[in-house]
Amino acid sequence: MKLTVFGATGGIGGELVRQALDAGHEVTAVVRDPARLTVTGDRLEVFRADLTDPEVVRPAVAGRDAVLSGLGARTRKDAGVAARVTRTVLRAMEAEGVRRVLVVSAGPVGPEPADGVVDRAARGLVSRVLKSVYDDLREMEAELARSGTDWTSVRPPRLQNKPLTGTYRTVVGGFPPRGRFIARADVAHAMLRMITDEGTVKQGVGVAY
Repeated sequence: MKLTVFGATGGIGGELVRQALDAGHEVTAVVRDPARLTVTGDRLEVFRADLTDPEVVRPAVAGRDAVLSGLGARTRKDAGVAARVTRTVLRAMEAEGVRRVLVVSAGPVGPEPADGVVDRAARGLVSRVLKSVYDDLREMEAELARSGTDWTSVRPPRLQNKPLTGTYRTVVGGFPPRGRFIARADVAHAMLRMITDEGTVKQGVGVAY
């Protein structure tokens, strides 16, 4: 497949690029600073772009089978970036007739799982601390829902920098019970598997160990 990855210099974005290349896909990595991209490969194209103008982004998504985004706010100060950039990407995709898009959101944005009190309390605390970040992700998901694309929002819990395991759980429209952690590598792995999974189209998907 021909894939475009936004946020390619981030933890999940870098894993998306690396794993997609390893799987034999052609990858366009959209970055603001090419020097920060550590992944290399014969089937990799690096596309430098300002992510505020859909017209600038259109060549990066034209003719692609799917677009994947690992973009998101790392802190409350960055809140707003996910919805803003996703809006730009969606407009570029719609202009080019590209339909499939998968983005990273967060577990607390989706429905609360029917698991233990401790997990619910922890989710509530994180939501209060990072309310602006999660509000940004909710607006991002609203942008997806308003679009004409075949979107999937992937909702992980707390992220870890650990090796790929492939042993995660996914729940379409919900969240894995007592799902507390997942490695960024496994989030990327799940996103790549979902590209051709029609059951995840226009759905939020919880992913966790």
